Amino acid sequence: MVVRLHAILYVTGIFLLILGGTMLFPLAYALASDPASRWPILLGFLVTSGTGLALFRGFRSPESDLSIREGVLLVSLTWACAGLFGALPFYFSPYFGSFTDAVFEATSGFTTTGATILTDVEVLPNGIQLWRCFTHWLGGMGIVLLAVAILPLLGAGGMHMYRAEFSGAKSEKLKPRITETALSLYKIYLMLTLAEFLLLWLAGGMSKFEAACHSFSTLGTGGFSSRTASIAGFENPVVEWIVIVFMILAGMNFTLHYRLWRQRQVRRFFGDVEVRAYLSILAVATLAVTATLYWQTGYGFSEALRAGAFQVTSITTTTGFVTDDYEQWVPFAQLLLLVLMFVGGCTGSTAGGLKVSRFLLLGRVVHRQFRLIVEPRAVFAIRMSGEVIPEQTVSALLNLLFLAFVVFVSACLTLAASGVDVLTSIAAVTAAMFNIGPGLGKVGPVDNYAHFTPLVKWVLAFCMICGRLEFFTALAVFMPSFWRK
Repeated sequence: MVVRLHAILYVTGIFLLILGGTMLFPLAYALASDPASRWPILLGFLVTSGTGLALFRGFRSPESDLSIREGVLLVSLTWACAGLFGALPFYFSPYFGSFTDAVFEATSGFTTTGATILTDVEVLPNGIQLWRCFTHWLGGMGIVLLAVAILPLLGAGGMHMYRAEFSGAKSEKLKPRITETALSLYKIYLMLTLAEFLLLWLAGGMSKFEAACHSFSTLGTGGFSSRTASIAGFENPVVEWIVIVFMILAGMNFTLHYRLWRQRQVRRFFGDVEVRAYLSILAVATLAVTATLYWQTGYGFSEALRAGAFQVTSITTTTGFVTDDYEQWVPFAQLLLLVLMFVGGCTGSTAGGLKVSRFLLLGRVVHRQFRLIVEPRAVFAIRMSGEVIPEQTVSALLNLLFLAFVVFVSACLTLAASGVDVLTSIAAVTAAMFNIGPGLGKVGPVDNYAHFTPLVKWVLAFCMICGRLEFFTALAVFMPSFWRK
């Protein structure tokens, strides 16, 4: 089946109308209390909505549901459009030096990476700040998932978009209709956001505006802050512990959050093998970093525990908030954080990374291989949570790891060829691919991405989208076989 271009452009128009509609939130704030942000956001809204309306009116609705191929293409296209059109409020403001910088910032926002080209965040007017953090919230649950909650109501089926968006995760439908599934997840997402907002505001040290911005960034597991020093700028231990708790929650499968809310089955929630592994990783890594800081860097115990817990949670959940310059820590702690960048959170969460469940499955695959060395004629099934894992899933995992390796090496070589040092190249690509933000070297916790060339910024933006779409969906459109009939 050929790709129906008119259907793709029609649905893209709907998406751009939705994206333009989300700009009304910061625009309303700017109109009410922030004159400096009014024109940049208004112009961004007009261009985005105008383009969306032109595509919506200019192309006819698809006669039937989207095919798998069209769904994959549409997901890749919508994420590219999110970065390009979401950059317009930044580009029309005087705080971003070029369109490349604006696209990099917007892509970083929607993919919940949190990498920034800004050297001074505080200079941004509040309306731009709000849009910047709100992109995290939209991208966290998946801006495509927001779209498929509305697309079926307009006659454009969204199931193939949903499957393409979550191609690498176990997508368990909570409701018989995809729209109801999306809305159910967003209810949980919204309730957690409101809960964090109230706690941050009541804890003191944050205004309502700052509490809202950081709630958007935390639940989206992004990392954009209204302050250049990130969470460290508030110097409030209570705020740090609140953010830690909600980063942990955001890194868990939202399907489990929904079932816990509806069925009140606490034992089933904590009985999930991925949740147990995820919490164990956080606990062990936190203890290791805390002990290292306490014994080797002269931190007090409470200070070491808070710093260790925050940075381990921030990196593992790929949020990217900072309370300490961990590049000043001993090499062991830095290397441990680098390893955690690859792990990430749980499947079905807003976190990036390869996901805990994949490492669990990979461990079982390796264990089976050791058993086959001893008993080559035996047949061993791989099980997780009592269920047999199909061989197709194992094959998909190995293919995913290979694709991630190819993208990683290619991007690192490109950065190195552009004159970036080895450590910074590895750390920047890792932070971009797995949607973390801060890394090591010249992209450390107190640095930014402004010093890179335009080519490097575009490469890293592409890595962000690849990681957010878990490689297959983003790269499939570049395969010649994808376009054959």
